[in-house]
Amino acid sequence: MRIRRGEFERIRSVLAEADPDGPLTAREILAVLEEHGEEFDSPHQVATVLGRRAEYGDVEIIRDQPYRYRINH
Repeated sequence: MRIRRGEFERIRSVLAEADPDGPLTAREILAVLEEHGEEFDSPHQVATVLGRRAEYGDVEIIRDQPYRYRINH
């Protein structure tokens, strides 16, 4: 899967607008993105984008089952 430029920024801006109460699963994030007209292929794609950004400290991964993600602002 190729990560397209700007995917993290799209996720971050939608979640900032939606202002969730806490960390969300990739599936929950995908649902929020779709509600805001953003197209992503799957929860796996969302998790891949967020996982890569976690390496830089932009995302916190809560390693429960299922994993949950929090964007660091």
